[in-house]
Amino acid sequence: MSKRLIVFLIITLFLILFFSLYMKASKEGVEKGTLSIYFMQEQVGYEEYSWEEEEYGFTLTVRGRMTKPVAIEIDELVIHLDRSFIPLGFLFRGKVSGVDQEVRSIISDGEVVSVKKTAGQEQTETVNIKRDAFLLPNPFFSPYMVLTKKFRCGLQEKISVSGYIIPQIEVAATLEPKEDAPCRIIMRLSTTQIELETDEEGTLNAIDISSQNLRVLKTMIGYPNR
Repeated sequence: MSKRLIVFLIITLFLILFFSLYMKASKEGVEKGTLSIYFMQEQVGYEEYSWEEEEYGFTLTVRGRMTKPVAIEIDELVIHLDRSFIPLGFLFRGKVSGVDQEVRSIISDGEVVSVKKTAGQEQTETVNIKRDAFLLPNPFFSPYMVLTKKFRCGLQEKISVSGYIIPQIEVAATLEPKEDAPCRIIMRLSTTQIELETDEEGTLNAIDISSQNLRVLKTMIGYPNR
């Protein structure tokens, strides 16, 4: 076997190994799944999500639809976060109660600059929120995943947090572990109690909002590259 052929084979094997490792690394930390939404025990919608860990932080991408209690079509919902789960950007495109909406927000050190388009009208506004406030783009459910990914089953005591119902208002909330169930987080938001079920991976397994007759369940999830 000639030296040229040997060198060629070595280079080819190296390139195959390199691209194999590159593709594996680029896909690590990607979680995909579906949340089924129930209202008054009737399935009324779903959200398909992708949670991706990246070099600078995390990206949550969602699409789906819901018919009750509010008609929603999610063409695209994206939340970008840094490694500390602090939001950096937000995008929503879809329909709410049959009306086309688009919201784009850039977040930096607690300053939120949002451009909202509704029924052909565009509005820009700037507000200041707490730097570590998590986003609550009502009435969507996948964004609660930010809380389960951050705390997982490790919340030890009641804490105060801030949520931003983008692009409307900042609200105060509390989080605490459910007694004898560390993987269940009780969130109190004004007079509403929201129960989040997670696991050691931070998976959002269920959401219960009994006062609103809402229940959300993970119906399919995978870690395709692990």
